[in-house]
Amino acid sequence: MAIITSYPVAQPEAPDYLLGVRTEDDGIPTKLFPIQSLIDLVAEEIPEGPQGPPGEQGEQGEQGIPGVSGTYGLFAQTALGTLITNTTVETSLVGAGVGSLTVPANGFSVGDSFTVKICGPLSCANNETIHIRVKSDGVTIADAGIFQMKIATNKYFELALDFTITKIGVAGVAELFTNGQYSYNHNAAGELSGNNFALISNTVFDTTVTNVLSITAQWGLAKTANKIQSQNFVLTKVY
Repeated sequence: MAIITSYPVAQPEAPDYLLGVRTEDDGIPTKLFPIQSLIDLVAEEIPEGPQGPPGEQGEQGEQGIPGVSGTYGLFAQTALGTLITNTTVETSLVGAGVGSLTVPANGFSVGDSFTVKICGPLSCANNETIHIRVKSDGVTIADAGIFQMKIATNKYFELALDFTITKIGVAGVAELFTNGQYSYNHNAAGELSGNNFALISNTVFDTTVTNVLSITAQWGLAKTANKIQSQNFVLTKVY
């Protein structure tokens, strides 16, 4: 008579047990069956039950806080601007570049904010005056005023400007806040001179028409010693 028993066939490695058949005289098992094989066999013989009903959907999580709108460039100058010298004619400082200085009609939204930075070489005789203006659609939106300068030979200037659209609409309704700083270094070593300026434009600024940004410079006297030219100019939207 044969007796069915189970026992490990090797040192403890985990359920590595087999079912074996041995004779009454403890002879060698004639057939061994791995436990997993018997489990698989039973699983094949028992049919799978019906799938249960789906559970209830969980509550939706809270929406995250939207991120701040990123900054991006609108225009970057890639060539030197016109050298403005020996003339009293108001002349554009902006050179050719990539991007656009144009905002189409009704293209502004309340809160739109921009920065401008323009710089380049400068020379002038002592006590010469320069007038720098920033315009949109030909309308002055920032004015550095007539500024008297000290003698400067092969020096540099910089104009930094911020402006924000506070109201949109036709002239008299639209409103624009601007502020800026004009600075330059002159022949006195280590010294910078300049001025700050600001303007609220709410009488002539119009967002319902096409607006093209321009920056101009105008010398008080036409002299060959008076020279200004833009090298870098970048317009960036910051909000």
